[in-house]
Amino acid sequence: MKALLLSSLNKVFKDTEPNFTEFSSFSSLKNENFSFQIALLAENKSETTVQVSLDSPLAEDIKIYFVRNIPAGTNGFDNSDSFHYDLNRKEFPDLLEPINDSVKLKKGEWNALWVEYKPTAQVSGEYDIKVKITAGESVTQKVFKLNIIDKELPKQELLYTNWFHNDCLCTYYNVDIFSDEYWEIVEKYIKNAGERGMNMILTPVFTPPLDTAIGGERPTVQLVKVEKKNGKYTFDFENFEKYVELCLKHGIEAFEISHFFTQWGATSAPKVVATVNGKEKRIFGWDTKATGKAYSEFLESFAKAFKKEVKKLGIKDRCWLHVSDEPNEEQVKNYKKSAELLHGLFPTFKSLDALSHINYYRQGIVKTPICTEETADIFRAEVKNFWTYHCCCQVAEFAPNRLFSQPSQRSRVLGVLLYKYDAKGFLQWGHNFWYAQYSKHPIDPYKVTDAGGSFPSGDSFVVYPGKNGEPLNSLRNLVFADALQDLRALRLLEKLTSRKYVLNLIEKDLDIPLSFKNYPHEQSWLLNLRKEVNEAIKNN
Repeated sequence: MKALLLSSLNKVFKDTEPNFTEFSSFSSLKNENFSFQIALLAENKSETTVQVSLDSPLAEDIKIYFVRNIPAGTNGFDNSDSFHYDLNRKEFPDLLEPINDSVKLKKGEWNALWVEYKPTAQVSGEYDIKVKITAGESVTQKVFKLNIIDKELPKQELLYTNWFHNDCLCTYYNVDIFSDEYWEIVEKYIKNAGERGMNMILTPVFTPPLDTAIGGERPTVQLVKVEKKNGKYTFDFENFEKYVELCLKHGIEAFEISHFFTQWGATSAPKVVATVNGKEKRIFGWDTKATGKAYSEFLESFAKAFKKEVKKLGIKDRCWLHVSDEPNEEQVKNYKKSAELLHGLFPTFKSLDALSHINYYRQGIVKTPICTEETADIFRAEVKNFWTYHCCCQVAEFAPNRLFSQPSQRSRVLGVLLYKYDAKGFLQWGHNFWYAQYSKHPIDPYKVTDAGGSFPSGDSFVVYPGKNGEPLNSLRNLVFADALQDLRALRLLEKLTSRKYVLNLIEKDLDIPLSFKNYPHEQSWLLNLRKEVNEAIKNN
């Protein structure tokens, strides 16, 4: 049996012996999650079933996972840059599968164990984490030394949302929206998201008009019940209140109210259902003009009720409104009309939208633009509250992303970049999008990872649906969470020293300034930087 200690930034491929120096020690802060890996190679048949045991003073807060390979479909586009693994690979290590005490390997193939320390009690000092791998009479033990510094990461200031798709949960688990089973499942997923750094959530007051084919519909997940009687609307916020309560319970602090107009141009109203004369029916949708009289009057009624509701709950300042997602340069007129209607009804509310063209901001149409990473320098120079996002398109110009085919450091470097750019927020669209593109049909995320051949594998989700409504993490979700911890560590060091000190530490050995297009690609740079940051925190 061969065994090798590796950092969480490695991806261990079945057919490739890891070519890295052993990663056998590191430091963390006392409220920080920390992960490392053990690469394993069964050299003969007697080593294919192994028992895994743990010996450490930290054992109660440590879980061990088997890194399961998941099939890949689309791995990139024609413009994909060189900072990828082989785009022809048919599978990648991704799913973190909990193990009890044993795991099965295949002779001659490399696999990995993922070891995560997730503190519930804050301790400091140096601790050994001993993992014993037993295969028959063969025993291999690997020892990792974790030095826990007696300092705490500050609260996460960055708002981070990864679009949470309630309909995908209902479809996969075959439960009715707002049933008891739904609430049990959704709480588990919200809890997991909050534990991994998500502190803002897409909140479907109406069914989100996102990734929906024109003329098509997604399953109804409308939190606000609507009744129309004698031409007047009334609203029931019971499910909305329950959703908000669950989110606040599990660390979600901001509510990204779902888009009030359709994606890619704001031409139509979202799907809205209501009880009319005792029967539930769709009253608005693709056939409803965005700023027409019918929808405008409805929004006016809704705005009055919603403003009272969020004031009652004390979350008005935590709510962010969306107009429409990703309008292009030709859609300014439609978007502007819809934005003026929405902002007129909610003049004191915060709002934001993902877009690629800064003219929307320059014209004052968008309050908080969320730009693509490639345009970060343009937006950062003009926008006070800088937000950015990545999606399927960040395969070129070395933009950070989280795709199957990309090295993990391409995702984790984002924490350092968000610090340098003093970002206020970050968005990604696919926490658990388990549909094909345009939501035309459900997919099995264990078999189809590219939204039916439309997006690079890894773009549309970071969690897998486990048994009994339990979410299972991808290694990509935990690596991204590490990036958020890096950001918090940098902000802590800034408080202890100065922003100038931290920026100098980040860029001291770089030939060119750090940017979304230019950063070291070696994982050693990231690990060494974090090591120096930890030392500086310890000594200040």
